[in-house]
Amino acid sequence: MRKLALLAALAFALPAGAAVPAPHVHARTFNDLAQPLPLPYDEGADAQTAVARARARAKAAHKLLLIDLGGNWCLDCRILAGTVDLPEVKAFVRRHYELVTVDIGRFDKNLDVPAHYGITQRLAGVPALLVVDPRTDKLLDAGHVSALEDARSMTPQALADWLAQWVH
Repeated sequence: MRKLALLAALAFALPAGAAVPAPHVHARTFNDLAQPLPLPYDEGADAQTAVARARARAKAAHKLLLIDLGGNWCLDCRILAGTVDLPEVKAFVRRHYELVTVDIGRFDKNLDVPAHYGITQRLAGVPALLVVDPRTDKLLDAGHVSALEDARSMTPQALADWLAQWVH
């Protein structure tokens, strides 16, 4: 039942015209991910500088900017990071995105980053992913930024599919 609800939610979230297929993920479950799961967020990083640099790299390379908002305390954030570390997903992300992680503490740090993209209410959950067109600095996944907040209820393939849907 939960899988059906998730599949329906993912289908609803798909933008029209998605043309790039997701990578085939060899890991069937999160138990297949390397352990321990990564701690992807640098708590001491200057988030504004990191995002600005990532945006410049994305723009120069004609990629999308992917801003991953979360915290190392968050299991779903760590599951997403572990999935992105899979070789086939990592290659896909490198080809299509410039990824930058931003530590938001306990929803009390670096909130100027999502606010820049019009997200001024408390995030529904993390990980929250901002898919941004670096040329226009516009958010492409408005309304879907917290779609992966319950990543542990998904599969690694479903996470890869979500990432692929924004690439045209």
